[in-house]
Amino acid sequence: MGFCCFGGASDARREEDQLASEEARSKAAEAAQRRQEQFDKSAAGRAARAQLAAIAKQSANSNKGEPTLKWQIG
Repeated sequence: MGFCCFGGASDARREEDQLASEEARSKAAEAAQRRQEQFDKSAAGRAARAQLAAIAKQSANSNKGEPTLKWQIG
């Protein structure tokens, strides 16, 4: 008899916790997006993006079909 009310309170509490968790995740995602946008606009962000582009360009043109390691006997 008394257990049904206790179980109901537990379910309500679980739902409140779930809603709070979803809200916290949403706020964290928005904050991360703002930080990423600020980083992209900063000098460090532009430099990082240029460096990644240079690495991608270099790796695309690096081996031209040649094996990276060549074995030498003798």
